[in-house]
Amino acid sequence: MAPKSKKGGTEKKKKLTKLERLKQQQEEEEKRLQEEEEARLKAEREAAERFERQQIEKRKWQVLVEKDLQRRTDELEELYLLEKCFFEAEKWKKEVRVLSKLIEKLELILLDTPPHELTDEQVRQYQGSILELRELLHWKFKGAIETLLKEASSLVDTDSGNMEKIIKDENITLYIWANLKKNPKYKRIKFGNTEVRFDIPKALATSDIALSIFHTSYDHISPLPVIQRPEKPAYVEPAIEDSTEKETPKDEEVPQASPGEVTENQELETSSVLAPEIKTEESFTDFKKSTTTLKEEAEAKKEETETKSSKAELFSVGPVAPSPQKLPEVIVEAVVDEDVVDLKGFTPLGGIYYLNILQLPPQCKQVKGWTIVELIGGGLQEFVYPPEITDDVPETENSYPPLEIVIEMNNSVVFFEKPMVAWWDSEGKGWRTDGFVSLFYNMKEKILALSLESVHPITLIQDTHIHMPYESWELRPLHLNEAILNITTTFTDIDIQIKDNQCMLAAVELGGDYELSHLLGKWMNLTSLIIAMKATGLNIFPSEYSHAYVAVNDKDPLVEMKCYRQMALLASAFSFSWSKWNKQSGPTNMVFKASELLKKEYVEDNEWSLYMFNGERAQKLKINEFSEAFSEELQDDTEFHSTLYHMIKDFTCEAAMEKIRSSSYQFIDAVCKLLLSVRVLTYS
Repeated sequence: MAPKSKKGGTEKKKKLTKLERLKQQQEEEEKRLQEEEEARLKAEREAAERFERQQIEKRKWQVLVEKDLQRRTDELEELYLLEKCFFEAEKWKKEVRVLSKLIEKLELILLDTPPHELTDEQVRQYQGSILELRELLHWKFKGAIETLLKEASSLVDTDSGNMEKIIKDENITLYIWANLKKNPKYKRIKFGNTEVRFDIPKALATSDIALSIFHTSYDHISPLPVIQRPEKPAYVEPAIEDSTEKETPKDEEVPQASPGEVTENQELETSSVLAPEIKTEESFTDFKKSTTTLKEEAEAKKEETETKSSKAELFSVGPVAPSPQKLPEVIVEAVVDEDVVDLKGFTPLGGIYYLNILQLPPQCKQVKGWTIVELIGGGLQEFVYPPEITDDVPETENSYPPLEIVIEMNNSVVFFEKPMVAWWDSEGKGWRTDGFVSLFYNMKEKILALSLESVHPITLIQDTHIHMPYESWELRPLHLNEAILNITTTFTDIDIQIKDNQCMLAAVELGGDYELSHLLGKWMNLTSLIIAMKATGLNIFPSEYSHAYVAVNDKDPLVEMKCYRQMALLASAFSFSWSKWNKQSGPTNMVFKASELLKKEYVEDNEWSLYMFNGERAQKLKINEFSEAFSEELQDDTEFHSTLYHMIKDFTCEAAMEKIRSSSYQFIDAVCKLLLSVRVLTYS
């Protein structure tokens, strides 16, 4: 219990007087005002400091801009001189192309020659020659089979009484069987020690027939690619000055050079944008909408450029302002029949298997020292199976069941997924996937069993873009005029080595046993390498339609092309690699890792630097591959340049610059064309 006061009650708190309350309120108000004033002064100081920092950064940035503008002309002139190597390389390749003439050579001419250098008449002539040579080649093989079958009785197998032969070289394999005995017990024809066989019904086992499987490692059936030629590019005077200071007359026409007056500069720029991929030139220009130096001029001429071909735009010399546009939509024809193979998205792989049932020609007979043979006109005749139903050939149940055929898949071709099987529709001129009664795959043993009601040429089909988009890439120097490009895909890891003007598949990771001696470790020109890698199932080369089938980084093709050209100039001493920030940097910015590489084999993770290039400006970024977010902030104490070449030159030692200056034009051109063919900045 609380003690009581003398007055008998508890002690009460003394009440404040009115004057005391006013004084206390005044003190609290003064304290509040003082705190507010201190906060205001602090905010003003911080704002002033922030403004001062912004002014310092602005002045620093302006100094960098002025410094870049001062050296812009010199840098662009130097780059222009350096890029003459592409003109020299194109001159050299023209001399090589003159010697080509047979099917593969003619195809190489069509693929390797820049489309604008071919006239319509030349394209028709070359493609017509290819078709004629195809027919001639097929006629020659058919004649050889006919000669073989006429002599079947002299080549009889003693065990079966029938003729059975396997003829093979590096390009073709012929399995042929002639039914001389007509023994209904022989319903399964197996060729030697292979797994290749026919299971035939009684109707064939008792007929005068021959069965053949003629396998070619090449495809001379599929339609030839369409060669779309751009108009001859007009010569445009080099524009080295700053685009913001130069006014371009809107109504002034650019004079056209006559066919015999193409200048060296024009040929240089024409040749320098060409890649050896099929129609590489148009694959870039089809992706690229018309752009001009000034945005206002581009908008003024938009209506006109939409009605004209934009393909000559990439040939203009001098800086062109990149536009952040999406890749224009390439029209891919809708598939009317879902059983017809779309040859823009799928590729015949492993060659063609020509399945044939032939009428056995009359055999030679020996009579009193004479060899007598009945001659019939028309050459080899096909045996129609199943025959048309007539009074002479009544239809009975199971008289003509499906044919069972087992083939061995080409061991020099890599299938990363189970392929589709298609047959050639000679009327529709296309590959079809219907018409098979049954299909059975043994991918480990590389065996395919199929059942079909009639015979046609068949092939195996693989997704053209199975390796796209790539998971990562790296271009690194090995020695002077020697480098290696590594591409990592979902299924494999590929190394392509470049040395001078030649390329080679140096290594590839495969999950099985394949025979790639025809390709692995073989030096060849880039176009031949691309053809050989595609034919082997190692297609890492996008076409003009690929972006319709693959999720790509939406990049400006003109900026991308400029980037590859300048990477190639530095490829003897610098390593370049994939960056995750390239996807987030926008369509006009190319972001990648780079590092000088002279004495070591690989660049360590902590030695990479990030660079960004938009076609007009190159800069070193402050972020790295492990940063939390993308930022265009410059690396401390660095500047930016008008070209990637001069940006990286700031961080290059004299020994590396000596290697770069000593690089041959053939090597630089080969590296550039390889990068243009693979398009690592868009398809990774």
